[in-house]
Amino acid sequence: MEEAGRLLVLFGRRYAAAVRLATLAPICAIALLRAPPDAIVATVPVVAAAAAWTCGYAWWLDAGRGVAPVALDVLALLALCASVLLTSAVEDRNTGWLRLLVTFACVTCQWHTPLLAGGAAALVAGGGAAGLLVTADAMRLDSGLVTGTLWAIPAAALSRAAWELLRRAADRADRMAAEAAEARAAAQAAAAARAEERELANALHDTAATTLLMVGTGRTGADPGLLAAQARRDLDRLRSDSRRADPHADLVELLRADLGAVQLTVACDLPPELRLPSGVAVAVADAAREALTNVRRHAGTDRAALRLTGDGGGLRLDVADRGRGFSPEDVPGTRRGLRESVRGRMARVGGTAEVVSAPGKGTLVRLEWRAGDG
Repeated sequence: MEEAGRLLVLFGRRYAAAVRLATLAPICAIALLRAPPDAIVATVPVVAAAAAWTCGYAWWLDAGRGVAPVALDVLALLALCASVLLTSAVEDRNTGWLRLLVTFACVTCQWHTPLLAGGAAALVAGGGAAGLLVTADAMRLDSGLVTGTLWAIPAAALSRAAWELLRRAADRADRMAAEAAEARAAAQAAAAARAEERELANALHDTAATTLLMVGTGRTGADPGLLAAQARRDLDRLRSDSRRADPHADLVELLRADLGAVQLTVACDLPPELRLPSGVAVAVADAAREALTNVRRHAGTDRAALRLTGDGGGLRLDVADRGRGFSPEDVPGTRRGLRESVRGRMARVGGTAEVVSAPGKGTLVRLEWRAGDG
């Protein structure tokens, strides 16, 4: 059973118990107050039995399962109605409380039973009660007495119709919830696929594309070993992402491991260690490596500075150079370097990347991250 349907069944049982208990005291009061003085002795045990059974049945509704006690409830109601054969309740016209007891039982029974079981209980209880009262009133055949008792059956039918509308609404709610869950799962899968595609594109941009550009522009120099080492690093990075295997990683270690690949003289101001969640450490290190690669490719200088401050709760990493600089506003939107490999990576882990530069004044790339912002 789906969640909305399960909650509706639970609500029906508890609400039925609450209604039976809430109406018990007024019904018992009507029975005792309308009884003539000479009938009190015979009426009190019947009222006490009705109260005891209703309380026990309400407890079962709140805690039990199955429909077997519903049959016992019908038998108990018929037994209470049969008490009029042994007392003067009919002659004293003190049967209204019994009609109320049967009516509320038939109505509330529809909220926690299957359709056939609830219908059968209402027919047997309402019809049986009317038959017993008619038998007790055989001499007068009061039509009002019969009609008032049989009203429990159409009242139960109306109650069942309303309950079926609620049940269908719960079914629709469950279907809508299932469809929404499927849509969320599909959206999450699509988002994960897009994120993986972005990371692959960024990795290709930062490795193979950059190396091919170096070859095409003749920046690899005459040393074939330099190109071979660069290609090896690119291949290792594309084959696996083993740095994400551990839940935490040392950002300083990752930064130092990448310095050999950027072919720059980098002045480092780094703490001995800075352990972070692995995904954050990798994203910051990759963004910093791309910033250093941009220095080598575009700044017209072979020197840069790297300064890291912070702790496990937040950090700031500055990548600076005194090269030719540029105007960040003039960078085309199709360029991936700053947009995806730097800003995009930091944004996906809840960080930020700020680029400060101007022609002739060098460049500062500031990467910031704070725990809880991602």
